[in-house]
Amino acid sequence: MRFPGLEGHGDRPEVMRRVPTVSCNRLLYVVMKLIRWSTFALPGILALAWFAPACGNKEKMEVKKQAYGTMPDGTAVDLYTLTNANGMQAGIITYGGALVQLTAPDRTGKMGDVVLAMDDLAGMQKQDAYFGALIGRYGNRIGHAQFSLDGQTYKLPANNGVNTLHGGTNGFDKRVWKAEPGSSPEGPTLTLTYLSKDGEEGFPGNLNAKVVYTLTDKNELKIDYTATTDKPTVVNLTNHAYFNLAGEGDILGHEVMINADRFTPVDDGLIPTGELKPVKGTPFDFTTPTPIGARIDQDDPQLKFGKGYDHNWVLNKSDASLTKAAEVRDPKTGRVMEVWTTEPGLQFYTGNFLNGSLKGKGRTFGLRNAFCMETQHFPDSPNKPSFPTTTLKPGETYHTTSVYKFSAK
Repeated sequence: MRFPGLEGHGDRPEVMRRVPTVSCNRLLYVVMKLIRWSTFALPGILALAWFAPACGNKEKMEVKKQAYGTMPDGTAVDLYTLTNANGMQAGIITYGGALVQLTAPDRTGKMGDVVLAMDDLAGMQKQDAYFGALIGRYGNRIGHAQFSLDGQTYKLPANNGVNTLHGGTNGFDKRVWKAEPGSSPEGPTLTLTYLSKDGEEGFPGNLNAKVVYTLTDKNELKIDYTATTDKPTVVNLTNHAYFNLAGEGDILGHEVMINADRFTPVDDGLIPTGELKPVKGTPFDFTTPTPIGARIDQDDPQLKFGKGYDHNWVLNKSDASLTKAAEVRDPKTGRVMEVWTTEPGLQFYTGNFLNGSLKGKGRTFGLRNAFCMETQHFPDSPNKPSFPTTTLKPGETYHTTSVYKFSAK
């Protein structure tokens, strides 16, 4: 894109693909050679005892497929669980391409699930929070549910007041994606594809979308988005995962850094005004690590519009290179999540509309029990010529990458 201006669902394991372990096998080969040389026998045996468990973990890297449920029309929905060399897991369902499980280690090495989701397909279909879903064609909002392109006005569903939110009434989050498990040098993968036909939700052009999830051995969840079209259209793909690095409870104590000196203020419908406002001196300044709850309830018009943080930050970058956009740390568990992206913007949302009506994973999801960091182009860009363009034309390829990297301190 140019910058001009759960384990446990279902009961039918079906597919298991192991990732090559060349580097680990090579290590064992060298150690065994050392053992053959008498001078190095003891060091070699000790090395073998040290490295063999790690190499055994390598063999556990896999993609596992299980039945998750069935759509009303009979279409099967599957759950794919990716496991990396460190035992970290990512669970992705083909309904909405949604991330329904993501484990990460705390400072003691204990794995914990750090994303919100419902317990089954019926729950995922009924909820309206977009838990973990792939969002398209257009992530975030388009003002007055319309935009003009090449002199033609396109009307979209108004599903958020008078505006369009996250692609309309039946966006990518409600579609069943085709899935193909695989492997890469970085770790296990899941490739999802979907054809959005010309006119779907009012958007022009047949759009071929592909999303590749990779769970790397560096404890990163990498998401690559690609799309092509046969007519000029607009595209803004993202993922709507809800994170809680403590696993449960509110996220007000999480410390956040966002690499952005400006944000896009909004009106009372959460549509950007077009201004790029400096964060300095405002509750939106996260240029240094700050607890989410430190200023979230200040008497600020922007915070009142969003009932907290629900805004787009203008990342400090001038091109589409992969750069660090944000970092979040939970002091209680020590978990740290870094966000890297090729995108120009980041929507930081603090679960302001979670009200206790949704329940999953044995708990109720209450106010500010999670946060989202949606990498993106700016909201309402099709109606804001000064914003980075989201227009995609035939012959061009939309491609963006975002990475969520986990560690502990």
